[in-house]
Amino acid sequence: MADLLTTRRLSAVFHIAILLGAACGRTDKSADASFRVALLTPGPITDQSWNGGAYAGLMRIKDSLNAKVSHIQTKTPAEFEENFRQYGASGYTLVFGHGFEFQDAAARVSPSYPHTVYVTTGGNTTGKNLAAMSFSFDEPSFLAGMVAASVTKSGKVGCIGGTELPPVKSSFSAFSAGVHAVRPTATVVIAYIGNWDDAAAGKEQALAQIGRGVDVIFQNADAAGLGVFQAVRESKGVSVIGSNSDQNAVAPAVTLGSVVIDLPHAFLTVAREVQRGGFVPRVMLLDTKADVVRWVANPASSTTFSPAARQAIDSVRARMVAGTFVLPPQPTP
Repeated sequence: MADLLTTRRLSAVFHIAILLGAACGRTDKSADASFRVALLTPGPITDQSWNGGAYAGLMRIKDSLNAKVSHIQTKTPAEFEENFRQYGASGYTLVFGHGFEFQDAAARVSPSYPHTVYVTTGGNTTGKNLAAMSFSFDEPSFLAGMVAASVTKSGKVGCIGGTELPPVKSSFSAFSAGVHAVRPTATVVIAYIGNWDDAAAGKEQALAQIGRGVDVIFQNADAAGLGVFQAVRESKGVSVIGSNSDQNAVAPAVTLGSVVIDLPHAFLTVAREVQRGGFVPRVMLLDTKADVVRWVANPASSTTFSPAARQAIDSVRARMVAGTFVLPPQPTP
């Protein structure tokens, strides 16, 4: 009985979201009724990071391809699966599940709706109508580590993540490798908040690291990461590095740069391929060479590190663009 009530509630949420989408003008008469695209995010699109970038991608699809679009924020695996099913049953052409955690639900649901293409981000699960976008976030994370090592005065830098998802752990490992490539004796402190939404917890975790002597923090915590920015703003002699979107404007006076995924470009590229027909489900590796992931330095911090450090970072980035850079082995944190 409880499961039935849960399903009914989720269905109601889905249909309300569709109605709200129409009310907001997302289903205007000029849109292509045959091309409908949906997005599920695990957190709020106001995070100025992972989820906000995906929503910007959905809006890029709407504007560029004249598509009808819909978005729902989901929390649990049960909601992932239910909304995947609802969009498939409603005849949506393309559905994005934004995050590594959506893979299992997409794999279960996609065979039931063969005319809907399901795409998850940050994973590697595929099927007849299921694809994955895998971002080489490790590359710009390595560059961010080089930057952190070049500016730290204490020799202690930190990483703060939302939860211990494999892509996040991998990026922190690459960041650590970048730190140690420049400063082998530096200490890297890694912590996880336990969620992606609690900015107060993000601030508390950041203050704890700062109290241990950390003076550069690389955060990858979505909405919770905004609390990390706040802690750094309030602390003397500490810098922060943003992630997923260009977060240099969140706290420009203390932000060294951002490890960016160009989600609008990535989403639009996939949507175009699906709309044209003949989409081949696969793992799509998007890296620095493809200019989907990149290190974006904050112009306001350009004088923070030396010309020699900038030259070293630019040299490594050039090798990444050329496809000749290989990340050094690094234990997974």
